[in-house]
Amino acid sequence: MTLTELKYIVAVAREKHFGHAADACHVSQPTLSVAIKKLEEELDLKLFERSASEVTVTPLGALIVRQAQSVLEQAAAIKEIAKRGKDPLAGPLTLGVIYTIGPYLLPELVRHSIAHTPQMPLMLQENFTVRLLEMLRTGEIDCAILAESFPDTGLAIAPLYDEPFMAAVPSTHALASKKSVTVAELKNETMLLLGTGHCFRDHVLAVCPEFARFASDAEGIRKSFEGSSLETIKHMVAAGMGVTLVPRLSVPRDALLTTQRRRRKSDETHIRYLPINEGDAGPPPMRRVVLTWRRSFTRHAATTALHQAILACELPGVTRLA
Repeated sequence: MTLTELKYIVAVAREKHFGHAADACHVSQPTLSVAIKKLEEELDLKLFERSASEVTVTPLGALIVRQAQSVLEQAAAIKEIAKRGKDPLAGPLTLGVIYTIGPYLLPELVRHSIAHTPQMPLMLQENFTVRLLEMLRTGEIDCAILAESFPDTGLAIAPLYDEPFMAAVPSTHALASKKSVTVAELKNETMLLLGTGHCFRDHVLAVCPEFARFASDAEGIRKSFEGSSLETIKHMVAAGMGVTLVPRLSVPRDALLTTQRRRRKSDETHIRYLPINEGDAGPPPMRRVVLTWRRSFTRHAATTALHQAILACELPGVTRLA
């Protein structure tokens, strides 16, 4: 039994396809298949069920794959211990970020990282929360920036900041003349939502739960529309199709200036962003953003440096949780 064979079975379990696993491991498919067959013969059991359409892990195979992942992490830890004497930050760090955070945090974070820890380049991966949690579990990424809450998977968590939501309304809308709005004032509006899979969609529905029915009911199409990204939703707001909630960091800085002071012509000039005040529905909505990683991940200096780099970024309108 070799570490290479363990790497191969983890890849097949992750990809559910021998060809894709071989590509991920940068070997030919016959090489990978022969190595896995040899391991199965050594263990005298079947790790995978093979069919023409898919590959599935057997129940015993799933236990072995999980142990193999742990062994690979421990082997990587040995290398990290050796590196630590030279530079504890040496080597790339693979960071996952959800779609509603990445575009607004990563540009400045990457610049800060290049300036302060050039020996630790960030390898970035944007995805949904569920997929990033799976990638953390399998070791595809080292850490992730997520918004609470998510299933407790035994991960280490470091709070980063609390981010309020803002209402985005068309500049011609009756609410646009107000300085702020309450949740109650939004409940009679056509609410624009992100598509299924985005955790921010769930956050909006938690604030306005009545839209959950419209989001899944064809008769409610007049009350709720869906977009693939926050930027798509903003274009829909600018076109007058409805209102939405957005996280504070997604609001362009010049969009908060008065109309007279704006110079750039874009869809943002057709959107008014309003703070949400505390009302009968409770405190203003917000989300807590955290940095998370596997407890078995040994590069503590790297996660600490990343944590500090994020908090060092300019984060207008949020509450840092140092």
